[in-house]
Amino acid sequence: PPPWRCGGSHDSRAMEGEINEGSVPPYYREVYEAICSKKDERVQIDVFQRLLNKTDLPGSVQSQISEQVDLKEGSLSKLSLYKALALIALAQQGKNPSPALLENCIREFPKPQLGDLKELPGLRMQPASGSPLVLSQSLAQLLERDTVKVELIPEKKGLFLKHVEYEVTSQRLKTSVYRRYSDFDVFHELLLQRFAYRMVPALPPKRMLKGVLTSNSDRDFIKGRCRALRRFINLVARHPSFSEDELVKIFLTFSGSDVQNKLREAFKKTGDEFLTCRISTQAKEYLPADIQVQFSTSRELIYKILSSFHKLRDHADRMATRSADNATDLLLFGRELSTLGSDALPVPSLTSTNNTWAALRPSLKGLSGEFAQLADKAAQQGRREADNVVEKLNLFLDLLQSYKDLCERHERGVLHEHQRALQKYSVMKRQMMSATVQSREPVTVEQLESRIVQQENAILTMELRNYFSLFCLHQETQLIYTYLPITAHILAVFVSSHIQGHREMSEVWNDLQPKLSCLFGGSNGVLPPPRRPPA
Repeated sequence: PPPWRCGGSHDSRAMEGEINEGSVPPYYREVYEAICSKKDERVQIDVFQRLLNKTDLPGSVQSQISEQVDLKEGSLSKLSLYKALALIALAQQGKNPSPALLENCIREFPKPQLGDLKELPGLRMQPASGSPLVLSQSLAQLLERDTVKVELIPEKKGLFLKHVEYEVTSQRLKTSVYRRYSDFDVFHELLLQRFAYRMVPALPPKRMLKGVLTSNSDRDFIKGRCRALRRFINLVARHPSFSEDELVKIFLTFSGSDVQNKLREAFKKTGDEFLTCRISTQAKEYLPADIQVQFSTSRELIYKILSSFHKLRDHADRMATRSADNATDLLLFGRELSTLGSDALPVPSLTSTNNTWAALRPSLKGLSGEFAQLADKAAQQGRREADNVVEKLNLFLDLLQSYKDLCERHERGVLHEHQRALQKYSVMKRQMMSATVQSREPVTVEQLESRIVQQENAILTMELRNYFSLFCLHQETQLIYTYLPITAHILAVFVSSHIQGHREMSEVWNDLQPKLSCLFGGSNGVLPPPRRPPA
């Protein structure tokens, strides 16, 4: 047939008003099938915009084409897309993309140049700016969401056993409530059910205490658990998906006597995130075409980061411990000098050195004050390292570990359940075929058909949950990358802490050196003090 052409006689058919399946080339239908949403059979406006960008037409021409098509509720119908494809083809041939020109098209609509047809489905699954898949928060914005303090309060005695309570204070919500570990435990359990596809940090382990704060081991355990609970609740309160959830608000604000039942009632009313997220059933539409490759690559990288941060934390913890041990040794060293200088026993008149030792003893006692100052500075250094370096490393480690736990839940949970459902469905289909061949009673066949339909629905739900799980994993991976710059902050604190510690201790050491002159005042065989090192 002769090729299509525009600008024909006025008696040609008005094609623009007759755009339908029969009046467009098969290529138009192939493009539509490649980029339409499988849910509502429409083309989302962001997908259409990416298609326009693929044409390399000037922005003004793209805008002109967009104005000529019907964009209802952020999407295009099939016929609107066909019209847009014809306008794109006209524009690519240097013509004015107007509906009036389409009215004069004879035979067939023109074919636009859109590259390899196999690449077009990637436009549909590609995340765009403004896509719900993309997290836009910076690290500073995440940290500013809330700061929650968790402090130990004086112990209380229960009916059978003593227990510890914590005061939990939210800076954002301006609330302060009292919680027991069991409250945290129930809250954590419900968070895992509500957000099974998200990073829910782990709680510190349970431990039955014989008595609270009665021994050093109990005190250390309680203090460590308090720090871990503080890290847990801050990660939760700053998480973009958790911070506005009803469970979190109840935990941070409810001051009634039974917060655990209040939390359980709230969860029963809402269910898990898949049931309440408005885009959960459309998650596949937003996923990148290479989501599995991205997931595998990111998982491997983050697992390596987790391993390295474990080692960094261990090294930093040992350094903080050494600073604390150094403080103890300096204090004991000073006390021993004081003991030595306080000795009141007379010095026997055996040699001429007796006068030297008698004069030396009071000076030794006077040096204990400087060593006490040095011990105090070393202790401060140890606390800064523990609170500002080790604890921040532990915070990030908790987040990284929760990502690893999430990956394992995805692989062992959603994917495993999906495979089991498919196997069960296959068994049912074989039973159905067997029952049909053997001409069993209609009731039996109908029961099998009903079970197969139920299983098909279950498989569909699992497939949707699988895509939603991948959607959430993609977002949680972005969250890890957003937190990664905290490394620079931790290093800056680490360096500043050591600079401050060395400076403060150096000042005390420098003040101490002139006081040594009294120890070397005589010339009775005593060696002179060493020279001060050059500045």
